[in-house]
Amino acid sequence: MTSLDDTPAASPGLPSPCIRRCQLDANQTCTGCRRTIDEIIAWSTAGEAEKAAVWQRLLALPMHCTIKTCQRCQSAFSCGSGGLQGGCWCADLPMAMPIPARGDCLCPVCLREVLGVQP
Repeated sequence: MTSLDDTPAASPGLPSPCIRRCQLDANQTCTGCRRTIDEIIAWSTAGEAEKAAVWQRLLALPMHCTIKTCQRCQSAFSCGSGGLQGGCWCADLPMAMPIPARGDCLCPVCLREVLGVQP
């Protein structure tokens, strides 16, 4: 599936939830950003209130917890849990994402090192 909402004509304001891992499941919901196909199609013409409602719904969903491989040290780590507020551990670090030229996520040790944050 191609992302439909990140064209230059898309309205400014709230950013698209698209994470460029577009694939629909059997319920016609993107397995990447978790928007419905109708929300994806409507995004480029939606007003700020509609976009805010989509974001509110997405943020209320429980996070997906996955095991990833650190792009820096190749160690396995959990993504999507372990945070102080119940979300991902990386939400507790300074907002400095994305780390340029790193590809996917870094493990807690490597991300703290790159950001200069003490454990």
